[in-house]
Amino acid sequence: MPITIISMADEFNWDMHTQGWILSSFSVGYLSSLIAGGSAAKKYGGKRVLTLAVFLWSISAFFTPYFASSWMVMVFFRFLLGVGEGIGLPTIFHIFAYAVSPEERGRAFSYLIAMGSIGQTAAGLISPHIYWPLVFFIFGGTGLIWVALWILFTKSVVECELDAQEYLAPPTKVSEQSTPWRECFTRRPLWAIYCAHFSMNWSNYIIMQWLPTYLVRFLGGGPTEIMLTALPYVANSLCGIGRSLRYLCRLASLNNILVSWLLNVN
Repeated sequence: MPITIISMADEFNWDMHTQGWILSSFSVGYLSSLIAGGSAAKKYGGKRVLTLAVFLWSISAFFTPYFASSWMVMVFFRFLLGVGEGIGLPTIFHIFAYAVSPEERGRAFSYLIAMGSIGQTAAGLISPHIYWPLVFFIFGGTGLIWVALWILFTKSVVECELDAQEYLAPPTKVSEQSTPWRECFTRRPLWAIYCAHFSMNWSNYIIMQWLPTYLVRFLGGGPTEIMLTALPYVANSLCGIGRSLRYLCRLASLNNILVSWLLNVN
């Protein structure tokens, strides 16, 4: 959407204020459904909830071109897409907790982050070069196909848990306790995490939502320049995989050794 909205704004005469409403409605939907997604996955099962989440954001994307002439309907569709993605992430975490062994969860999470960045990279490279309705048809249709395959070929979380009992560690017994809300808002280490996470997401979403518009409207860029917005996601996908990060760290260490040697020689 951050890329296609440039062409859509020209076609439907949307000003920057209207574009801001459309782009920000996704974040409102995403934020409003995160907690509900985790609770629903725990209550109704990860497979069902993830099916609903992906179907919701795929169907909202697929039908966007049919209602794009009304910016208020666009706000609603973007809100639904945000709700679907907000439900999806905690549901995936729930599935990982039951279907992935503790030793493999770190790698699973790193691949999850990296694959998301690869998808964003692909979208950034493809979207500037095709007519904007096709973007929604391609990615929305791909999501609907994924939903069908997910329903047909995957087991429920309960079945995965039963199959994995041979290698998963016995689950830790956790007593049912109320959420310590007071400590969540008074602990300094937690506030450090909140601030870091807020800053990371602030920069990430500014780049994702507004960088294409800035390149075109203020710097006179075209499709080739818009493709440059994929570069942050290329770096993110490489660093998101533990093995790649380990390789980069080793490379950095070798460079430091080389620099130190050159300084000593000189």
